[in-house]
Amino acid sequence: MQFQEQNSYEIKSAIEKSKVAILPVGAVEAHGPHLPLGTDNYLAEEVSKKLADSIDGMVLPTLPYGQVWSLSDFPGSLTISNQTITHFIVEIGESLFHQGFRIMVIVNGHYGNSVALKEASRVLYEKYPKLKVFVMFYPGTKEVIHDVRESQPIHDSYFHACELETSYMLYLAEDKVRMDRAIHDSPDIPDTADVTPTKWSTFSKTAVLGDATLASKEKGEKIISVALRNMTQMIEQAKDEIDCKQND
Repeated sequence: MQFQEQNSYEIKSAIEKSKVAILPVGAVEAHGPHLPLGTDNYLAEEVSKKLADSIDGMVLPTLPYGQVWSLSDFPGSLTISNQTITHFIVEIGESLFHQGFRIMVIVNGHYGNSVALKEASRVLYEKYPKLKVFVMFYPGTKEVIHDVRESQPIHDSYFHACELETSYMLYLAEDKVRMDRAIHDSPDIPDTADVTPTKWSTFSKTAVLGDATLASKEKGEKIISVALRNMTQMIEQAKDEIDCKQND
């Protein structure tokens, strides 16, 4: 269910029935020559829709900007601070709690948002312990990624416009992908990039980290399906716990 498409006369009963709000959070940044600037938004939105169908949740309007300092030198990249994201998420969470939601699921489409989203979830935990907050970024997919991936990862923690992310887009938003423009770029990322601020423009001209030409819709479906299954299990368990507490 799309939250913004409901009306004020009907939404109260819908919240009482569901109690789960899903907030897609993305970013606007360079994703090579084959993916759009809004890739992270499309991914977060489409995963959120599928998750909502699975757990009877409500999808909120997308937060379309993220912390993309590392790629801010690339044309088209727009960045906001971690502090701005954190404050925004906390205030949205407060509104959701007062409206009657008891589970807030943040579906993150951009790895760079992780620090801010974790901080926001901690603040909400301290202020509203009855509000369960999840920050989801393709959870539990390490094994399936290992099974379907043909190329070697460029970095231990993040991926970008590569075989993986392009496969996700082919599955979730195929019409936005230009596979005829897909490239293979494996830049040498210095070890210092993990321990000191480093602009990606110092080691990449394309913002592609890997071989996007190996991407496929089938790979994307396999990985996203596992992530959705894991998210569904966690949220359903949280819903059961809330129901038990209400019945005590």
